[in-house]
Amino acid sequence: MAKVTRGMDHVGVTVPDVEEATTFFKKAFHANISYDNKKLGDEPQQGDTVEKTLGLKKGAKVIHIRILSFDNGSGIELFQYKNTEQREPVIASDLGVQHIAFYVDDIQEAAKQFVEAGGELLTEPRELLGDVEKGTGKFVYGRAPWGMLIELISYDPNQLHYPEDSEAKRFTP
Repeated sequence: MAKVTRGMDHVGVTVPDVEEATTFFKKAFHANISYDNKKLGDEPQQGDTVEKTLGLKKGAKVIHIRILSFDNGSGIELFQYKNTEQREPVIASDLGVQHIAFYVDDIQEAAKQFVEAGGELLTEPRELLGDVEKGTGKFVYGRAPWGMLIELISYDPNQLHYPEDSEAKRFTP
């Protein structure tokens, strides 16, 4: 079988307000706007085809879509909907995507910027826990202003303790 996947392109994130989320990601992680796929004020994406294509509830309308880019790694595609009921943000034990992580060079400074941007840390940064990562760096989880779980992580990729049967090393920006 041919290898056709190069890597992760982006993560889609539904937010209550694309502009506010953009401001948060710019302040916390130095995000840059690549482009808007759907501008606020344009005719919403809606109807049977959109509902089927995106797996939406009947009547949901996509009113704003924006691609954010970062200096290294995958991008984020922000979605803003109207005319649909929204659930609370997931917690780590829920099925599906439960958090995104940003690799940072200085965990204390990154945590400070995260909070200054409007995020809330769940704890102070602490030592990594996993067998492969233990002793190589620190991490902390926090919530974005709309409740999404985000991890800040920093480690020395040359110090990770991979098992002998590991198929690959993890990507580090």
